[in-house]
Amino acid sequence: MLAQAPFFLQDGLMNSDQIKSLLLQVEPCDEYFSVVLSGKESRKVNGLYKPEEHEIVLHNKNFKSENLMIYTAIHEYAHHLHFCSSDPPKSTRSHTRRFWSLFHSLLKKAEEQGIYINIFEQDHRFTELTEEIRSRFITPHGNLMQEFGRVLQRAQELCDETGARFEDYVDRVLQLDRREMKRMVQVSSSGLPAEIGYDNMKAVAQLKTAEEQQEALNALKSGYSQDMLKEEFSSRRNNRETEDPLDKLAKEKQRIINTIEKLNKRLEEIESEITSSAV
Repeated sequence: MLAQAPFFLQDGLMNSDQIKSLLLQVEPCDEYFSVVLSGKESRKVNGLYKPEEHEIVLHNKNFKSENLMIYTAIHEYAHHLHFCSSDPPKSTRSHTRRFWSLFHSLLKKAEEQGIYINIFEQDHRFTELTEEIRSRFITPHGNLMQEFGRVLQRAQELCDETGARFEDYVDRVLQLDRREMKRMVQVSSSGLPAEIGYDNMKAVAQLKTAEEQQEALNALKSGYSQDMLKEEFSSRRNNRETEDPLDKLAKEKQRIINTIEKLNKRLEEIESEITSSAV
């Protein structure tokens, strides 16, 4: 049975203060913002965010239900949170990966709190269609790409055996993208479940440790979108790379020392060869 939010009457079951209160319940924010119901219908957009005024505008006559209006309100609120963050977007119209990750995270929280109803999980027509897409296309495609990767791995081994370049084989014979082919080989040896889909398999396979990969699989199972997953591990990687300046200098010093040692060794080999040739 389809669960529905109460229908939104044009004169308003919810006012702007109530909507703002719901948004703050989903995710608290210290930065001031306002919510305005335009009382109009728009053919272009359901809502918009004005960063200069910190104002969320909702064209409330566009919506047939409160649930649809809440969805748009959360979308615009994500713009507000993104704009007020330590790394704001360069353009107010920029829907970056970070924005989509933030938006999807807010929707997930709103669903868990019962503020927003996910129709894709409530309407049996969607759930049946989702199951069909997963079983007929996503999982078989994942299996196919894994098998493709294993065949490419055989091609790579043959190239190594004959001294040929695998990249040249991919570029000129198969006429495919060499970077994508390398990802496919990586996926084929990762042992990841095909049911998560090939794109997710690529994202998870790039994580360095088994612990991270398992954590990513758990995140996908809990409802993370691709943008949420990529942003999560990208942020972790950036945090690891933000290290003490002295530590960075010490590592650079060690790299230079290693390079000098290798150059000195090569210099000795060259001098030895010159001496042998002169005799």
